[in-house]
This record gives sequence, C-alpha cells and structure tokens, in this order.
Amino acid sequence: QVQLVESGGGLVQAGGSLRLSCAASGSIFSINSMGWGRQAPGKQREVVAVITKGGSTNYPGSVKGRFTISRDNARNTVYLQMNSLKPEDTAVYYCFIPNGPRGQGTQVTVSI
Repeated sequence: QVQLVESGGGLVQAGGSLRLSCAASGSIFSINSMGWGRQAPGKQREVVAVITKGGSTNYPGSVKGRFTISRDNARNTVYLQMNSLKPEDTAVYYCFIPNGPRGQGTQVTVSI
C-alpha cells in the first residue's frame, strides 16, 4: 500500500501563502483521486481539495479561489497551494486517497 508523507507546513501571517507537498512512496499515475483535508482542534475533519486522475478539481466554498490542488505523476507528488490564508485555516493538513491511506499531516498555523 502506498504511503503518503506531507511537508511544507509552518507559521505564516494572515494573507500569506504556503505550498504543501504530499510525496507518495509509489506511483500515483493510476490512482483515480487524491485529496487534501484538514482538522483543526475540536473540529471535524474537512476535505479542502480533491483532484482526479484527469485533473478535475473540487473545493468547498471555504477555500475556493484561495487553494489550488495539483498533481505531478512523474514525481508521485500532490501539491496544495494556499493563498490569502486566514487564521481559520489553522489546522493539521493531510493528504489522502479516498478509501485508502492518509498521511500523518503537517501543521499550518496562520497568525493575525
């Protein structure tokens, strides 16, 4: 089973940007969908971006227009570009394969 490892989290001021990476231990070429989710303390997990094998993307209203998911099959990596970050975006962000594995996550903290 493929393993997923996230990186790129950190502390950023409101309005700033971060780019998260999710490196897979094996080929992602044949994986139909991959996504990013987040979980803030005391809150339920939330899916923030999904990308299909064909490159179609989907976002919830809370991040639409600010977050962009992309995948590089040659590098077995999925990215999440986050712009115009808000304090409410503070959470542990993880990448996942629907009905499959999930990474350990990377902390994103957005300060006022």
